[in-house]
Amino acid sequence: MTPTEYCQEKAAKSGSSFYYAFLFLPPERRQAITALYAFCREVDDVVDECTDTSIARIKLAWWRTQIDAMFEGKPDHPVTQALAPHLKPFDITQARLLAIIDGMEMDLDQTRYLDWPGLEKYCWHVAGVVGELSAGIFGYHDPATLKYASKLGIAFQLTNIIRDVGDDARRGRIYLPISDLQQFNVRAADVLNSQYSDHFSALMAFEAQRARSLYREAIDALPEADRRAQRPGLMMAAIYHALLGEIEHEKWQVLDQRISLTPLRKFWLAWKNFVGAGRAVLKQIKRSSDPS
Repeated sequence: MTPTEYCQEKAAKSGSSFYYAFLFLPPERRQAITALYAFCREVDDVVDECTDTSIARIKLAWWRTQIDAMFEGKPDHPVTQALAPHLKPFDITQARLLAIIDGMEMDLDQTRYLDWPGLEKYCWHVAGVVGELSAGIFGYHDPATLKYASKLGIAFQLTNIIRDVGDDARRGRIYLPISDLQQFNVRAADVLNSQYSDHFSALMAFEAQRARSLYREAIDALPEADRRAQRPGLMMAAIYHALLGEIEHEKWQVLDQRISLTPLRKFWLAWKNFVGAGRAVLKQIKRSSDPS
């Protein structure tokens, strides 16, 4: 198996919404984004699969050495071998890759966040910086596009957090800010024990509106000149934004199930926004975030 095939298999097996957007890219950009995604999956799996935090820290430290080796021209892992040819063409920087690992280490250091600024910082490390790297692979001319990409990545991560409240709780994690739980009178024990209530529903509606505001801020920051190049990000936005709507439609029943979209619906949303250069999701995001 070649390094490129290794990364493709990693992406395909994940079932991630990102995979559907990758399908529409030209070969070189598709290989670059798939290698980047595989890298993110590798380091994320370290945290998710290692029950011993000391071992997880050792593995993440090892990945730091792999990044160093890659930038020295000596990649030896299939993921770094696949990613190496794309570093210069797509401005994939060492600092941004290391920032992703910093985010994974945050998961080893804390299981709760006091407030939104603290959680937002975490979201930037594990998703916002990935958005910036992805924007470079998709192509852009206006530096303002990086602001769009970062904000969109944070919106994706918050959507994931909303979807995965129950799964995370079963791992002893609550990403929802403590200040938000207090504001809506939701106890941590209620989340950990999968206890639904009107208070919990109000909390989730609040978090969803925060996510929608992030989507709106992202698209407002996207320069018109780069919109066509950034179609893959907009295709992902269509899928994630639809997922948020599906969670709301299911009345925030996220404590005991994982709500998702069907593969066919994901593909349709991706195709629709590829053909329309993202116009459909831009309209949907603006409509959903406008005050009623």
